[in-house]
Amino acid sequence: MEEVKNNSGQNLGIAALITAVITFVLAVIPCVGLIAIIPGIIAIILASVGLSQASRSNSPRGVLIAGLIIAIIASMISFSQIFVAGKIVKKADNWPNNIHNIINDVQDNVTKEIKDANVSIKVESNGEKVEINTSSNKKDQEKTLEDLEGGNAQKHDTIQKRDSIQKHVIIRKKK
Repeated sequence: MEEVKNNSGQNLGIAALITAVITFVLAVIPCVGLIAIIPGIIAIILASVGLSQASRSNSPRGVLIAGLIIAIIASMISFSQIFVAGKIVKKADNWPNNIHNIINDVQDNVTKEIKDANVSIKVESNGEKVEINTSSNKKDQEKTLEDLEGGNAQKHDTIQKRDSIQKHVIIRKKK
């Protein structure tokens, strides 16, 4: 006589294995692994119920055991991320202050560099040329302002006639 194989619990085993694999994939992703505890518990319950049904009817248990083992390992990985996240939170209490200090240092350095900067802009279009030179040096700016107020500034504007009128404006920083 032929033995009739009973597949009791196999459907639960397949469901447990699929859920366990999904749990494992979620568990190894940083920060997302925390939510993998929920499908891990579901996979463990499915595999346990399937194992109890398979043991009553003497059915194969390979898929059920594989699903149970993967679910347990994935749940442990997911559960361990809770402790890792806790350690990160404990160490992170000084991070906002450190970031604020770094930003202030960079801002101070940039401001210091800009104070001593010289800017020269030259534009040429259709034969017209414009040159603008400036400095952030306060003493030079004060001297230029005094010259302008006193009428001592020299004009560098020239108009030349050719086929059409071309304007050349040159504004130069006095030294």
